[in-house]
Amino acid sequence: MKISLTWLRDYIDLTASNDEIARAITFLGFEVEGIVNTGAPKLDNVVVGEILTRTKIPNPKKEISLCTVDVGPAGGVKSIVCGAHNCDPGRRVPVALPGAVLPGDFKITQSKKYGHESQGMMCAGDEIGVGGAHDGLLILEGSPALGTPINEVLPAGDTVFDIEITPNRPDALSHLGIARELAAWFKLPLVYPQEKFRGAIDGAPRPDLLSSVRVESPEDCPLYTAFIISGVKIGPSPAWLQARLNAVGLRPINNVVDVGNYVMLETGQPLHAFDAKKLGGAQIVVRRAVLGEKLTTLDGKERVLTPQMLVIADATKPVVIAGIMGGENSGVSADTTDLVLECAYFKRQSIRATSKRLGLTSDSAYRYERGVDVHGSLEAAYRAIDLILETAGGKVVGPSYKVGGDVPWEREIIVTHDYITEKLGFDIPAADMRAAFEALEFTITREEPTEHPRRGPAWTVGIPSWRDDLDRPIDLVEEVLRLYGTEKIPAAIVSSPGLLADDDPIVVFNRRVTDYLVGHDFHECVNYTLRPAKEIATWVSATAAQELALANPFVEDQSHLRPTLITGLLESLKLNQSRGVTVSRLCETGRVFIERNGQNVECATVGFIIAEPVGQRSWLKSTRTANEDFFTTKHHVAALATAAGIDFARQPLAPITGPFFGWQEGHSASAGDIAHGWTARFGLLSLAMVKALGIEGKVYAGIFAILPEKISGDTARRRYADFSLLPAALRDIALVVDAATPASEVQKTLAKFARAAVGNAFALETVSAFDVYTGPGVPEGKKSLAFSLVFRSAERTLTDDEVNVVFQKVQDEVAKTTAWQIRK
Repeated sequence: MKISLTWLRDYIDLTASNDEIARAITFLGFEVEGIVNTGAPKLDNVVVGEILTRTKIPNPKKEISLCTVDVGPAGGVKSIVCGAHNCDPGRRVPVALPGAVLPGDFKITQSKKYGHESQGMMCAGDEIGVGGAHDGLLILEGSPALGTPINEVLPAGDTVFDIEITPNRPDALSHLGIARELAAWFKLPLVYPQEKFRGAIDGAPRPDLLSSVRVESPEDCPLYTAFIISGVKIGPSPAWLQARLNAVGLRPINNVVDVGNYVMLETGQPLHAFDAKKLGGAQIVVRRAVLGEKLTTLDGKERVLTPQMLVIADATKPVVIAGIMGGENSGVSADTTDLVLECAYFKRQSIRATSKRLGLTSDSAYRYERGVDVHGSLEAAYRAIDLILETAGGKVVGPSYKVGGDVPWEREIIVTHDYITEKLGFDIPAADMRAAFEALEFTITREEPTEHPRRGPAWTVGIPSWRDDLDRPIDLVEEVLRLYGTEKIPAAIVSSPGLLADDDPIVVFNRRVTDYLVGHDFHECVNYTLRPAKEIATWVSATAAQELALANPFVEDQSHLRPTLITGLLESLKLNQSRGVTVSRLCETGRVFIERNGQNVECATVGFIIAEPVGQRSWLKSTRTANEDFFTTKHHVAALATAAGIDFARQPLAPITGPFFGWQEGHSASAGDIAHGWTARFGLLSLAMVKALGIEGKVYAGIFAILPEKISGDTARRRYADFSLLPAALRDIALVVDAATPASEVQKTLAKFARAAVGNAFALETVSAFDVYTGPGVPEGKKSLAFSLVFRSAERTLTDDEVNVVFQKVQDEVAKTTAWQIRK
């Protein structure tokens, strides 16, 4: 928001320096991004001169003239060489005499040019700091006296503050809003513009120009007013109005359009003027657009509208996208003689949604999106009518229209001196607090003593309609401090007691699993939580994808909550492969969202991928990655589960089947269920999916997800246990089982039988599978699994006899209680 200091002085007698004003704006809660001084800088030895004669100097490259110039008492007649095309006799121009220093540290000296003595320089506008284009000499209007210093002739400059306004302060998006703040800060009276028009009609009704106004969507447009001004004359705005708009970066167009922009920048209320004769049927209808309706806006682009968009229409077609931009065929033009002036209030949500959908914004939309004071709209309309009558003539004729806007404003907040003091942490006199409220034009409707009268009163504070951001007592604390001055907060010792508490279990879990994976040569990644819809369909069902979809995504490729970490890791892997980076082991911790019974469950999750090495150019190939397989991923997932307090070894495994989930069927498995608080998947990723993503080679992966409340907070320290120096006793057993029986199931059963047989005599150290066989000698639908049972004692060497007794008991138990056959 650009604020002109000259403009501000219409409402407040500011005598402070620019630095003091910038400091005040900053302490009031806004950011000054820059200060620009317009107009010519202070120029010494630059005066008004008149060209007496012009003689062209022959030159093949450019037009050069030798001029005699009278600069009056400043130096008489000078001979000056000039290359401008408009250095004609009789014109008065700025003349820089020897010794002058122009902007850019350009020093003027007497010198010889093109074979002639030049005793100064006649100046273009940009050479003395005014005007934009370098297009000939600056011709001075009004015949100023010769020799007059140029600073006395040129119009006074202005100071423009570029201010960043926070979204909660739309009242400050105007010169009056900033003037109101500065008046409170500097304790100066604020002078509001005085409107002459107060709604009186000055002529016979003209229903032929506007016969009706109808609001069909009052929830989007709570207030709509329209006034008819007949007999206007469109033309350039007066110089003062153009100067104001130019100062804040707006290009003057014509007197009516410029008045609309001026009032918007003055009050914060956008307005729009129609050419009354271009309104079909002499009607205005505020309605939602019809699907497929089109409107070519003032920027020359055709916009396709939807039923969610609010438009201002005539009897047959839309003419304005409400609150954002008018159509090019309904606006004011040079032959306009009759106006319909619109001043309305539109709901911010409607304007924001339409602006975003169309990718179209404007100064008007910027204000409506943040909120306009509906209770000040009529005053802004009256102000605009005054200025239109002043600059374009005409008269206000009937009928005028006002639809809606009858809900009165009433908001009061009760706050006490004690409450403000408590929240601030230091005392401010009650008189200063009340003065702050009154300076900001808050009304003190009641002042009552509290239980501790010496400690200050309780105030009932009436909030003005333009401060819709204030609705709680704590908001008034901030207002008091803003005006009192944050720089006056007294120094105090900060008391910050240490909090002796354990880290959150999720933090501990993330730290443990990250340390584990990084210790196994994985590279940690961080990816976005939002993923594209087409990617989600690979991993979850259509029902789950619908539940994970955002209602209003910002961008198309971030439309769904992620159900897995694997997608982001694959994206990182693909990027590395495309750049020739041979990283093949990636991991990540983060949140995923798993759909369960129509609801999304948020889980703390860790995932990893292991890819086949590609692009290696070494004669000594790495054997580590080449040997990675399903069991590697199972081992890592088991370690991750253990970090969360889950005994993974006791959990049953199930193969992953179905068209979803991105895993290769027959080479991947799952464990746990989110219904029980956790779930895990691991193994080979779908070969087709990996290939479709453009990733080379096979990719193994694992993921472990757990509800945050299910993470064990047990951080018991690991303790050292002695290992036996005595030899172990090994026995092997081969069992014929159904082909579908998991090896882990057989392993657990053998371990149970062996521990029961051993008792307390010695220890069963491990039961591990070392072979699986199908083929001759094994029946159809069966497989042979071979296991090693390792026994050991910490006190003595075991004898064959005692180990054989235990081993026989294991075989007897297998034969008696299972359908498995022992291979001899």
